[in-house]
Amino acid sequence: MDRKKDMNRREFLQKIGLGAGSALAMKAMAPLSILAAEADAPQQNDGGRTTGQMTYRVQHGTGENISLLGFGMMRLPDDQEDVNRLVDYAIAHGVNYFDTAPMYKGGRNEVQTGRALSRYPREKYYIATKMSNQNKRLWRMSEAKKMYERSFQDLQVDYIDYYLLHSVGNGGMETLKGRFLDNGLLDFLLKEREAGRIRHLGFSYHGDVSVFDWLLDHQDEYHWDFVQIQMNYLDWRHASLQGGGWKKDADAEYLYEKLEKKGVQVVVMEPLRGGSLSKLRDNLAQRLTALRPKDTPATWAFRWVGTHPNILTTLSGMNQMEHLEENVRTFSPLDPCTEAENRVLEEIADVMAGFPVIPCTACGYCLPCPFGVDIPGNFAYYNEAVEKQILPLPEKQAADYMTRKQQFADGLKKALPDAAKWATQCADCEICLKKCPQQIRIPNQMARIVETLGKK
Repeated sequence: MDRKKDMNRREFLQKIGLGAGSALAMKAMAPLSILAAEADAPQQNDGGRTTGQMTYRVQHGTGENISLLGFGMMRLPDDQEDVNRLVDYAIAHGVNYFDTAPMYKGGRNEVQTGRALSRYPREKYYIATKMSNQNKRLWRMSEAKKMYERSFQDLQVDYIDYYLLHSVGNGGMETLKGRFLDNGLLDFLLKEREAGRIRHLGFSYHGDVSVFDWLLDHQDEYHWDFVQIQMNYLDWRHASLQGGGWKKDADAEYLYEKLEKKGVQVVVMEPLRGGSLSKLRDNLAQRLTALRPKDTPATWAFRWVGTHPNILTTLSGMNQMEHLEENVRTFSPLDPCTEAENRVLEEIADVMAGFPVIPCTACGYCLPCPFGVDIPGNFAYYNEAVEKQILPLPEKQAADYMTRKQQFADGLKKALPDAAKWATQCADCEICLKKCPQQIRIPNQMARIVETLGKK
C-alpha cells in the first residue's frame, strides 16, 4: 500500500511538471485524497453540454472538498438579482467557497452574500469572512465582538467555515498586538473555534513579513488552519521589486514555502494581480498564445496558481458572468502547467519586473479620497500606459516625447472623463497611506502621474 502511494505521488508530480526535488514538492499535502476528490467531483451541465469536473482540494483538518476556484465577493454588482445569478451559476458549476468581509462595499457585502447563499442548504457552501478591525475604535474588545456577531447576522449563519484575522502585517508587530493580542481578541477567536462557531481560523497577510513570520513561528500555539496570501507568477519572485514596500524575503515564493513547511494550506488572493496579468503586452501575450491558442492570459495565471499543490482555493473577484464562466472552464478540471510552461511564465515575469508599474490591486481600501481622486482608476490607467508602451519615459528629448505625452493625456481623459478625479487633485494629505494593504506610497505615485502629464 505504501509503495502504491509513493507511485501515485510521483505520477501526480510528473503530471504537473514538478520534479521530486522541486521546491513545490508536496511536502504538506495528502495527494491521494486530492486525486480522489478530483476524480469523485460530480459532472456539471451547462445548457445541455457537459463541462467537466470542478477541481477540488481537501482541507487537511476536516477532509472537506473545497473548490480550487473560490468566489471573491468583494467586487459584487449592486443589484441583488445580479448577485444571485452569479452565485447560482457558481454553485451549479461546483464552486463552494465564498469569501467576503464586513468592510467590503461599504459594509453591504456580507448582507448581499448572505441573501444569495441562504437560498441554498447550508452544506452546499463554505463562507469565509474576516475580523476587519483596522480602525482603532474596533481594537476595543466590545466593538470587535459587535463586528463578529454582526457577521453571523448578515450572513444568516450560525457558524462560519473560514474566519480570518484581516490584513495582518500592516503597521508591524505593534499593530498586531493592538488589534488582536493585548485586547484578548485572538484568545476569544481561538475559543470560538473550540466551540465550533468558527470551523477554521486563519489570517490574511499584507505588509511587514516579521508579523507573518511571528504568527507562523507560533503555529504550535495557534494552530492556523489556513493563511491567505497574495500569490501570482509576478509576485512569486518580484513582489519586493514592485514598489509595494515588502521586504525581499516576502516574495510570494517565500510565503508559500514557509506555509508549506508548516503544513498550513494556502488561500490565494490576487492571482491576476488586480487584473494586470489578464492584460499583458502584445509581445508577451503572443508567447502564451503560441503555446495554447485558446487560453487567455487570465487562464494562464490561474493555471499557474492552481498547479501548486498546497493551495486550498484561489479567489477571483467575479462581478461579470463572462469572467465567471471562463474561470469555471479553467478549473473544470484544472490542467496544471508543465515545467516548460512554468519557465515561460517565469521569463515573462522577469520582463514585467522591469516595467515601472504600480502594484495596485484595485481593492479600493484607499477610498474615498477626501479630495475626490480616483486612486485605483489613475493607477490602472498608468499601468495600462506602461504595458502599451505609450508612456513618455524616460528621456524628454526623445523625438516622440511630446507625441507620447499627449497620447498619455488623451488616454487619461478617456479612462477618467471627470478631471476632478485625476492625480492632479492629490493634495499629499497621506490619509490613504495607512489604508493601503500593498503599502504603496500613493502620493509619490500620484506625483509620478502628474509629472508625466507635465502638470505641477
